[in-house]
Amino acid sequence: MGQVTNAYQARVASGDFDADPAQATVLPELDRVAGAVQSVPSRSVFGRVLKRTPEFTAGIYLWGGVGRGKSMLMDLLHEVAGGDHSRRIHFHAFMQEVQGRLHEARKTQVDDALIPVAAAMSDGLRLLCLDEMQISDIADAMIVGRFFKQLQDAGVVVVTTSNRRPDDLYKDGLNRALFLPFIELIKTRLSVIELTSPHDYRQDRLAGEKVYFHPADATARAAVERLWNDFLQGGAEPLVLSVKGRKIKIPEFASGVARARFPDLCSQPFGPADYLAIADAVRVLILEEIPYFSSENANETRRFVTLIDALYEARVRFIATAANTPERLQVEGSGAFEFERTASRLREMQSVEWCRT
Repeated sequence: MGQVTNAYQARVASGDFDADPAQATVLPELDRVAGAVQSVPSRSVFGRVLKRTPEFTAGIYLWGGVGRGKSMLMDLLHEVAGGDHSRRIHFHAFMQEVQGRLHEARKTQVDDALIPVAAAMSDGLRLLCLDEMQISDIADAMIVGRFFKQLQDAGVVVVTTSNRRPDDLYKDGLNRALFLPFIELIKTRLSVIELTSPHDYRQDRLAGEKVYFHPADATARAAVERLWNDFLQGGAEPLVLSVKGRKIKIPEFASGVARARFPDLCSQPFGPADYLAIADAVRVLILEEIPYFSSENANETRRFVTLIDALYEARVRFIATAANTPERLQVEGSGAFEFERTASRLREMQSVEWCRT
């Protein structure tokens, strides 16, 4: 029995995890990767121990519906086998870092900026865990295949989670034909596993929970903090999305759950495409400090309505602190009548039935 399996069973025994047969089928592959990344051979030359470049080890592409435990399993691998030579990061944040480093490398007039950047980012790295792989930005689509091949050729084992099967990545994207070799690379260099658990643990965790708190006072903040901490399985990090060359930053993100304040998302000049990207990237959104709406903040009101529409259509779970009940957020101003539809959606998104759909 491997290390990851042992750790999983210990968590089940302690009550931290629920035993899940579908998750259990993934454990042998995680054990395989754990054993590989911990057994880098070495040789002795003139009394010095030198590390060999590790032989290629197939990574894992773990995909399936939201809330099935993909991130939890990957995090367990990282915790058990990672050590100083492992890195765990959200895919969007990783690609943002890659693009930033490429930008700096190009200033040096290097012929191919990708080669030194990949070498620097793979130095000392044996296991790279990427959460929630999805491609929506053409800049990422054009370089991700070559970049991953460079990492794997350097001995880095890539383990990633995704809500999409490989063939559906960057579906209908611009110049998608140029992206298809990356899909083939995934299929040939990663073990593609579908996690088919019938349980959505992320939604189940919220079943029966209050998710809309008003007024937005200290009591509401404490309630949201408790829910946020319940979702966290490790540290949170900012999520940066690229939409048509613009950057959208959500201050805190972990395991598909995003947390932001109202001004972060609705006081910025965002449009429908930006909110669609957010709804596509997160499965739960916590939005705090929703104010009253009136003619004085009409732009913010329109953005909030667009955000809620995007979340509603994508079936994103919504947790909020607000000045008042949905029906009382806007009672005057030119958009009060139109806001009734948004209030109705906010009310529906609080229901137990919404959680189960």
